[in-house]
Amino acid sequence: MITIKENGPVHGKTQAHLFTAYCKTPIGYLRISGNDEGIRKIDFTELQAAPHSNVHPCLRPCLRQLSEYFAGSREEFSLELNPAGTRFQKAVWMQLLNIPYGQTSTYLAIARQLGNEKSLRAVGAANGKNPIPIVIPCHRVIGSNGALIGFGGGIWRKEFLLRHENVVLV
Repeated sequence: MITIKENGPVHGKTQAHLFTAYCKTPIGYLRISGNDEGIRKIDFTELQAAPHSNVHPCLRPCLRQLSEYFAGSREEFSLELNPAGTRFQKAVWMQLLNIPYGQTSTYLAIARQLGNEKSLRAVGAANGKNPIPIVIPCHRVIGSNGALIGFGGGIWRKEFLLRHENVVLV
């Protein structure tokens, strides 16, 4: 079970020191940032090799679970998350956590789940600002017509992740 800290940082606010680790995946190295309060950010990188450093104990569960996910032995994450974002963004990200492995949803469906169909564009913007991709599965959100749209890591990564989860793409 994953939860997003409600009282976590908002944009522009400082937080305790963040530790960084790198995870080699089939879609490139992921840079993971966090501390004892939770995972703060996962970034896609274009690194050919990751800097070697000691991994702080607070990041080890995330590295292990990401490795298990890409190995095909994990469908759900169980991590403390502490992303920076507005209350609305965090509400959208909580909805993303409800999209099961191997399934997709649409921006419109998420707007409806939040109780405001007219917030479609705001939902798309919040999805695009998700600082913890894969764990908060923004890749599982597609256009109402089935199109793969809007993914900060590149559409090729979104397609890879969906195929990895055995989603049939049209």
